[in-house]
Amino acid sequence: MPENRTRVRRDVGRYVNDTLRDRYFATADALYAMGAPIRSETDVETSFGTTHVYRYGPTDPAAESRTPVVLIHGAGYSSAMWYPNTPALSGERPVYALDTPGDANRSVHREPMWQPERAAQWMDEALDALGLDRVHLVGSSYGGWLVLNQSHRRPERLVSVTALDPGGLEKVGLRFFAWVFVSLFASFAPKALRPRLAKWLEQPVISVPELRTWVQAGARAYRIRRPAPLPLAEDALRSIRTPLYVIMGRRSLLVHPQRQLERVPRLVPGARAEIISATGHGPQIDHPDVVNARMLSFMEDIDSLDPATSDTL
Repeated sequence: MPENRTRVRRDVGRYVNDTLRDRYFATADALYAMGAPIRSETDVETSFGTTHVYRYGPTDPAAESRTPVVLIHGAGYSSAMWYPNTPALSGERPVYALDTPGDANRSVHREPMWQPERAAQWMDEALDALGLDRVHLVGSSYGGWLVLNQSHRRPERLVSVTALDPGGLEKVGLRFFAWVFVSLFASFAPKALRPRLAKWLEQPVISVPELRTWVQAGARAYRIRRPAPLPLAEDALRSIRTPLYVIMGRRSLLVHPQRQLERVPRLVPGARAEIISATGHGPQIDHPDVVNARMLSFMEDIDSLDPATSDTL
Protein backbone atom coordinates (compact mmCIF):
# COMPACT_ATOMS: atom_id res chain seq x y z
CA MET A 1 0.00 0.00 0.00
CA PRO A 2 1.23 3.58 -0.63
CA GLU A 3 2.84 5.37 2.28
CA ASN A 4 0.58 7.87 4.06
CA ARG A 5 1.99 11.39 3.98
CA THR A 6 0.74 14.58 5.55
CA ARG A 7 -0.31 16.96 2.82
CA VAL A 8 1.42 20.35 3.03
CA ARG A 9 -0.98 23.20 2.34
CA ARG A 10 0.38 25.81 -0.04
CA ASP A 11 -1.76 28.62 1.40
CA VAL A 12 -0.62 28.31 5.04
CA GLY A 13 2.74 29.38 6.46
CA ARG A 14 5.01 26.67 7.83
CA TYR A 15 8.40 25.91 9.37
CA VAL A 16 10.93 24.07 7.24
CA ASN A 17 11.67 21.63 10.06
CA ASP A 18 11.63 21.36 13.85
CA THR A 19 15.37 21.92 14.24
CA LEU A 20 15.36 25.27 12.42
CA ARG A 21 12.18 26.26 14.26
CA ASP A 22 13.73 25.61 17.66
CA ARG A 23 16.90 27.52 16.74
CA TYR A 24 14.76 30.43 15.64
CA PHE A 25 12.77 30.36 18.88
CA ALA A 26 16.05 30.57 20.81
CA THR A 27 17.06 33.73 18.91
CA ALA A 28 13.62 35.24 19.56
CA ASP A 29 13.94 34.48 23.28
CA ALA A 30 17.20 36.44 23.35
CA LEU A 31 15.28 39.50 22.12
CA TYR A 32 12.41 38.99 24.57
CA ALA A 33 15.01 39.00 27.35
CA MET A 34 16.07 42.49 26.24
CA GLY A 35 12.58 43.88 26.71
CA ALA A 36 10.20 44.12 29.64
CA PRO A 37 9.68 40.98 31.73
CA ILE A 38 6.91 38.83 30.28
CA ARG A 39 4.22 38.45 32.89
CA SER A 40 2.50 35.53 31.17
CA GLU A 41 2.02 33.72 27.87
CA THR A 42 -1.19 32.20 26.61
CA ASP A 43 -2.67 30.63 23.48
CA VAL A 44 -6.12 31.56 22.20
CA GLU A 45 -8.06 29.76 19.50
CA THR A 46 -9.47 31.47 16.42
CA SER A 47 -10.99 30.27 13.16
CA PHE A 48 -7.56 30.58 11.53
CA GLY A 49 -5.38 28.84 14.08
CA THR A 50 -3.90 29.28 17.53
CA THR A 51 -2.63 32.76 18.43
CA HIS A 52 0.21 33.01 20.93
CA VAL A 53 0.00 36.08 23.18
CA TYR A 54 2.53 37.74 25.49
CA ARG A 55 1.31 39.78 28.46
CA TYR A 56 3.39 42.58 30.00
CA GLY A 57 3.02 44.92 33.00
CA PRO A 58 2.03 47.36 34.09
CA THR A 59 4.69 47.83 36.73
CA ASP A 60 2.38 50.14 38.69
CA PRO A 61 -0.60 48.13 40.04
CA ALA A 62 -2.71 51.29 39.94
CA ALA A 63 -2.40 51.27 36.15
CA GLU A 64 -3.83 47.76 35.79
CA SER A 65 -7.31 49.11 35.02
CA ARG A 66 -6.14 51.44 32.27
CA THR A 67 -7.08 50.71 28.66
CA PRO A 68 -4.54 48.13 27.45
CA VAL A 69 -2.20 48.35 24.49
CA VAL A 70 -2.24 45.57 21.88
CA LEU A 71 0.86 45.22 19.67
CA ILE A 72 0.78 43.71 16.17
CA HIS A 73 4.23 42.99 14.71
CA GLY A 74 5.52 43.28 11.15
CA ALA A 75 5.65 40.65 8.43
CA GLY A 76 7.71 37.52 8.70
CA TYR A 77 8.56 37.38 12.36
CA SER A 78 7.13 37.73 15.87
CA SER A 79 6.37 39.92 18.85
CA ALA A 80 10.06 39.80 19.76
CA MET A 81 10.48 42.89 17.55
CA TRP A 82 8.80 44.98 20.30
CA TYR A 83 11.67 44.57 22.79
CA PRO A 84 12.63 48.31 22.61
CA ASN A 85 9.04 49.32 23.31
CA THR A 86 7.60 46.96 25.92
CA PRO A 87 9.45 48.49 28.93
CA ALA A 88 8.02 51.99 28.42
CA LEU A 89 4.56 50.90 27.31
CA SER A 90 4.10 48.33 30.06
CA GLY A 91 5.30 50.85 32.62
CA GLU A 92 2.07 52.78 32.02
CA ARG A 93 -0.50 50.22 30.83
CA PRO A 94 -1.23 46.52 30.43
CA VAL A 95 0.32 45.34 27.16
CA TYR A 96 -0.58 42.36 25.00
CA ALA A 97 1.63 41.37 22.05
CA LEU A 98 -0.03 39.05 19.52
CA ASP A 99 1.94 36.68 17.31
CA THR A 100 0.20 36.82 13.94
CA PRO A 101 -0.54 33.36 12.49
CA GLY A 102 1.23 33.00 9.16
CA ASP A 103 4.51 34.50 10.37
CA ALA A 104 7.54 32.98 12.07
CA ASN A 105 6.42 32.78 15.68
CA ARG A 106 4.76 30.53 18.23
CA SER A 107 1.27 30.82 16.77
CA VAL A 108 -0.08 27.92 14.71
CA HIS A 109 -1.45 28.81 11.28
CA ARG A 110 -4.23 26.54 9.95
CA GLU A 111 -6.38 28.61 7.60
CA PRO A 112 -5.42 31.48 5.25
CA MET A 113 -6.24 34.93 6.64
CA TRP A 114 -4.54 37.35 4.28
CA GLN A 115 -7.89 38.53 2.89
CA PRO A 116 -8.95 41.82 4.56
CA GLU A 117 -12.21 40.52 6.07
CA ARG A 118 -10.55 37.34 7.34
CA ALA A 119 -7.69 39.33 8.86
CA ALA A 120 -10.18 41.53 10.70
CA GLN A 121 -12.12 38.47 11.86
CA TRP A 122 -8.91 36.88 13.21
CA MET A 123 -8.03 39.92 15.28
CA ASP A 124 -11.56 40.36 16.58
CA GLU A 125 -11.72 36.70 17.63
CA ALA A 126 -8.30 36.89 19.32
CA LEU A 127 -9.24 40.03 21.28
CA ASP A 128 -12.56 38.49 22.23
CA ALA A 129 -10.83 35.33 23.49
CA LEU A 130 -8.55 37.51 25.62
CA GLY A 131 -11.56 39.33 27.09
CA LEU A 132 -10.41 42.69 25.70
CA ASP A 133 -13.37 44.95 24.92
CA ARG A 134 -11.48 48.23 24.54
CA VAL A 135 -7.89 48.56 23.37
CA HIS A 136 -5.28 50.94 22.03
CA LEU A 137 -4.08 49.08 18.92
CA VAL A 138 -0.51 49.51 17.62
CA GLY A 139 0.88 47.94 14.44
CA SER A 140 4.16 48.14 12.54
CA SER A 141 4.66 47.61 8.80
CA TYR A 142 2.40 44.67 7.81
CA GLY A 143 0.97 44.99 11.32
CA GLY A 144 0.20 48.59 10.33
CA TRP A 145 -1.94 47.28 7.48
CA LEU A 146 -3.67 44.92 9.91
CA VAL A 147 -4.57 47.73 12.34
CA LEU A 148 -5.72 50.11 9.59
CA ASN A 149 -7.83 47.31 8.15
CA GLN A 150 -9.26 46.65 11.61
CA SER A 151 -10.19 50.29 12.12
CA HIS A 152 -12.07 50.20 8.81
CA ARG A 153 -13.80 46.81 9.16
CA ARG A 154 -14.21 46.07 12.88
CA PRO A 155 -13.54 49.20 14.92
CA GLU A 156 -15.91 48.51 17.82
CA ARG A 157 -13.20 47.51 20.32
CA LEU A 158 -10.70 50.18 19.29
CA VAL A 159 -10.11 53.26 21.42
CA SER A 160 -7.22 54.35 19.20
CA VAL A 161 -4.95 53.05 16.45
CA THR A 162 -1.24 53.82 16.03
CA ALA A 163 0.34 52.74 12.74
CA LEU A 164 4.15 52.73 12.57
CA ASP A 165 5.50 53.12 9.04
CA PRO A 166 2.50 51.08 7.97
CA GLY A 167 1.44 49.06 5.03
CA GLY A 168 -2.05 49.82 3.82
CA LEU A 169 -1.45 53.37 2.65
CA GLU A 170 0.34 52.62 -0.64
CA LYS A 171 0.95 49.64 -2.88
CA VAL A 172 4.11 47.85 -1.77
CA GLY A 173 6.65 48.79 -4.41
CA LEU A 174 9.76 47.17 -5.82
CA ARG A 175 12.00 49.57 -3.91
CA PHE A 176 10.77 48.15 -0.59
CA PHE A 177 11.28 44.52 -1.60
CA ALA A 178 14.75 45.40 -2.92
CA TRP A 179 15.58 47.01 0.43
CA VAL A 180 14.42 43.92 2.32
CA PHE A 181 16.56 41.56 0.23
CA VAL A 182 19.63 43.80 0.25
CA SER A 183 19.29 44.22 4.02
CA LEU A 184 19.15 40.45 4.50
CA PHE A 185 22.28 39.92 2.42
CA ALA A 186 24.03 42.81 4.19
CA SER A 187 23.41 41.10 7.52
CA PHE A 188 25.95 38.46 6.46
CA ALA A 189 28.64 41.07 5.74
CA PRO A 190 31.88 41.14 7.75
CA LYS A 191 31.49 42.68 11.18
CA ALA A 192 33.61 45.73 10.35
CA LEU A 193 31.29 46.69 7.48
CA ARG A 194 27.99 46.28 9.29
CA PRO A 195 27.76 49.73 10.98
CA ARG A 196 28.35 51.46 7.64
CA LEU A 197 25.81 49.26 5.87
CA ALA A 198 23.29 49.75 8.68
CA LYS A 199 23.56 53.52 8.31
CA TRP A 200 23.41 53.43 4.52
CA LEU A 201 20.36 51.15 4.48
CA GLU A 202 18.69 52.70 7.55
CA GLN A 203 18.52 49.15 8.85
CA PRO A 204 19.12 48.63 12.60
CA VAL A 205 18.86 44.86 12.15
CA ILE A 206 22.38 44.79 10.73
CA SER A 207 24.07 46.51 13.67
CA VAL A 208 22.23 44.83 16.58
CA PRO A 209 23.69 41.31 16.94
CA GLU A 210 20.57 39.78 18.50
CA LEU A 211 18.33 41.27 15.81
CA ARG A 212 20.65 40.16 13.04
CA THR A 213 20.77 36.57 14.32
CA TRP A 214 16.98 36.52 14.76
CA VAL A 215 16.26 37.74 11.23
CA GLN A 216 18.72 35.30 9.68
CA ALA A 217 17.28 32.39 11.66
CA GLY A 218 13.72 33.31 10.73
CA ALA A 219 14.57 33.54 7.02
CA ARG A 220 16.01 30.03 7.17
CA ALA A 221 13.27 28.50 9.31
CA TYR A 222 9.93 29.75 7.99
CA ARG A 223 8.06 30.00 4.70
CA ILE A 224 5.36 32.66 4.44
CA ARG A 225 2.39 31.81 2.22
CA ARG A 226 0.52 35.04 1.58
CA PRO A 227 0.64 37.88 -0.96
CA ALA A 228 1.58 41.44 -0.12
CA PRO A 229 -1.52 43.30 1.10
CA LEU A 230 -3.25 45.80 -1.12
CA PRO A 231 -3.62 49.35 0.20
CA LEU A 232 -6.90 50.53 1.64
CA ALA A 233 -8.99 52.44 -0.87
CA GLU A 234 -9.52 56.12 -0.18
CA ASP A 235 -13.18 55.50 0.64
CA ALA A 236 -12.08 52.92 3.22
CA LEU A 237 -9.70 55.41 4.82
CA ARG A 238 -12.45 58.05 4.84
CA SER A 239 -14.67 55.62 6.74
CA ILE A 240 -12.25 55.41 9.70
CA ARG A 241 -13.53 57.15 12.82
CA THR A 242 -11.17 55.61 15.37
CA PRO A 243 -8.55 58.16 16.52
CA LEU A 244 -5.53 57.49 14.33
CA TYR A 245 -1.83 58.30 14.71
CA VAL A 246 0.57 57.49 11.86
CA ILE A 247 4.32 57.67 12.49
CA MET A 248 6.68 57.31 9.53
CA GLY A 249 10.43 57.27 9.03
CA ARG A 250 11.76 60.12 6.90
CA ARG A 251 13.70 57.67 4.74
CA SER A 252 10.98 55.03 4.58
CA LEU A 253 10.86 52.94 1.42
CA LEU A 254 7.45 51.46 2.21
CA VAL A 255 5.58 54.78 2.04
CA HIS A 256 6.29 58.24 0.68
CA PRO A 257 6.30 60.08 4.01
CA GLN A 258 5.72 63.62 2.77
CA ARG A 259 2.83 62.46 0.62
CA GLN A 260 1.17 60.62 3.52
CA LEU A 261 1.83 63.50 5.93
CA GLU A 262 -0.70 65.50 3.91
CA ARG A 263 -2.92 62.64 2.73
CA VAL A 264 -3.73 60.81 5.98
CA PRO A 265 -5.18 63.81 7.91
CA ARG A 266 -7.07 64.86 4.79
CA LEU A 267 -8.76 61.47 4.39
CA VAL A 268 -9.16 60.37 8.03
CA PRO A 269 -11.01 62.93 10.17
CA GLY A 270 -8.86 64.10 13.09
CA ALA A 271 -5.92 61.82 12.26
CA ARG A 272 -2.38 62.74 13.24
CA ALA A 273 0.58 62.03 10.98
CA GLU A 274 4.22 62.59 11.83
CA ILE A 275 7.66 61.95 10.34
CA ILE A 276 10.62 60.88 12.46
CA SER A 277 13.98 61.99 11.09
CA ALA A 278 17.15 59.89 10.89
CA THR A 279 15.29 56.64 10.37
CA GLY A 280 13.73 54.52 7.69
CA HIS A 281 11.25 51.70 8.15
CA GLY A 282 11.82 51.13 11.87
CA PRO A 283 11.26 54.35 13.83
CA GLN A 284 10.24 52.46 16.99
CA ILE A 285 13.52 50.52 16.89
CA ASP A 286 15.85 53.35 15.84
CA HIS A 287 14.33 55.92 18.22
CA PRO A 288 12.36 53.97 20.85
CA ASP A 289 12.45 56.69 23.52
CA VAL A 290 10.94 59.27 21.17
CA VAL A 291 8.34 56.96 19.65
CA ASN A 292 7.35 55.39 22.98
CA ALA A 293 6.80 58.79 24.56
CA ARG A 294 4.71 60.01 21.64
CA MET A 295 2.58 56.88 21.51
CA LEU A 296 1.87 57.07 25.24
CA SER A 297 1.07 60.78 25.00
CA PHE A 298 -1.37 60.10 22.16
CA MET A 299 -3.11 57.37 24.14
CA GLU A 300 -3.27 59.65 27.18
CA ASP A 301 -4.89 62.37 25.08
CA ILE A 302 -7.47 59.95 23.69
CA ASP A 303 -8.28 58.51 27.11
CA SER A 304 -8.80 62.00 28.51
CA LEU A 305 -11.52 62.59 25.90
CA ASP A 306 -13.15 59.19 26.24
CA PRO A 307 -16.03 59.02 28.78
CA ALA A 308 -15.56 55.25 29.12
CA THR A 309 -12.00 55.65 30.38
CA SER A 310 -11.81 59.10 31.94
CA ASP A 311 -13.01 57.85 35.31
CA THR A 312 -9.99 55.53 35.57
CA LEU A 313 -7.38 58.24 35.01
